[in-house]
Amino acid sequence: MSEFEGVITRGAATTAEEEYRERALLVGVERPGQKWGLQSSLDELERLVDTAGAYVVARTSQRLESPNPRTFIGSGKAEEVADLCRSYAADLVVFDDELSPSQQSNLEKIVPRDVKVIDRTALILDIFALHATSKEGTLQVRLAQNQYLYPRLRGMWAHLASNRMGGGVGSRFGEGESQLEVDRRMVRKRITSIKKELEHLSQVRALQRESRYASGMYKVALAGYTNAGKSSLLNCLTDAGVLSYDKLFATLDSTTRKLALPEGREITLTDTVGFIQKLPTTLVEAFKSTLDEINGADLILHVIDASSEEFEDQISAVDDVLQQINAQAILKLMVFNKCDLLDDETLHGLQKRFPEALFVSAHTRWGIDDLLQRIAQVASSSEQRMTVVIPYAQGSLAALAHERCRIVSETYEEDGTHLTLYCAPSLASQFAPYQQ
Repeated sequence: MSEFEGVITRGAATTAEEEYRERALLVGVERPGQKWGLQSSLDELERLVDTAGAYVVARTSQRLESPNPRTFIGSGKAEEVADLCRSYAADLVVFDDELSPSQQSNLEKIVPRDVKVIDRTALILDIFALHATSKEGTLQVRLAQNQYLYPRLRGMWAHLASNRMGGGVGSRFGEGESQLEVDRRMVRKRITSIKKELEHLSQVRALQRESRYASGMYKVALAGYTNAGKSSLLNCLTDAGVLSYDKLFATLDSTTRKLALPEGREITLTDTVGFIQKLPTTLVEAFKSTLDEINGADLILHVIDASSEEFEDQISAVDDVLQQINAQAILKLMVFNKCDLLDDETLHGLQKRFPEALFVSAHTRWGIDDLLQRIAQVASSSEQRMTVVIPYAQGSLAALAHERCRIVSETYEEDGTHLTLYCAPSLASQFAPYQQ
């Protein structure tokens, strides 16, 4: 085993606001074959901590062949972490990887008693709890939290008894102080109850999706790394008015809006929760009904932050999650957003490397017209050409043709409305009885 010491300090709080924020120490481990570089992963962890409302005062790292089964990091490094907590008056220690219940419990015995020890998964769950607004989003977060809590319950008793969960980052676990009275049976009961509520909401969401599918509308889903600008792009295209902040996981709930293409036909555009590297499996499962919006799409717009130095790793992380939810086979279009932040040379380099991608700025609307044209082209490629005569008594079907299809020609004859049109495969059966 070999290790290296890499302590990076952030110094004292620089603003009055930071004086009242919790002080966090980050701990990362570099292992052979890991996908993301250690420093870029810790940079992202620091942004997550900031999003959760804390302030990073220092970070330290270690190179290991494999995690220590007792404390994840080596025993000497664990003592060093405890010393750093005292030196920088840290309120919490955040590990960049998921800790086992026993590792977390052992670490809590080493650090000062008033210091919380959490891992990346707990931090992300905490942020989700902070940002969940809808009933379904809140339930999904509570389910993931309880599934995370269940195997850690024994350690959590001591954790709570020592008042480590008195508030702040890592403590927004649904019922808060009532966690003091929970036991395994109660957590299992809570998980079952939440799953039942989510199943009901999932059925409602499924009915809404079926209604959209039956309408024959072409369905486009926005997917991408968190903070790539999906909500900003949705707002730019549809004036949706969706919350959009420069924060990780600013929005959790999926939002669907209608979008009129240049040719006049309407499609649906759905924004979904952002992805991230090391996205907890419990979150993927808990947000299954939300992520199903992606599975039901005809086209996925993979939104990429062109200004990020880690955009290639972020692309890989998104592809990994799409594979987890079995959406990898859906037609996908790469859309590089935030191009207004690039210089000409960098932009031209990206355009040369990714000739099939679209390059836009949701902030300035640069490239938006090209994006709409490409969506229209892709949507049209799957359509079926039909020539039909619709009786005048079937006026609603003629209206459907104008609303959902591309009309090539239209004449009015004695026997009805003669149309040559392109329609989605899902609509073909409705026009088939009148086909010539």
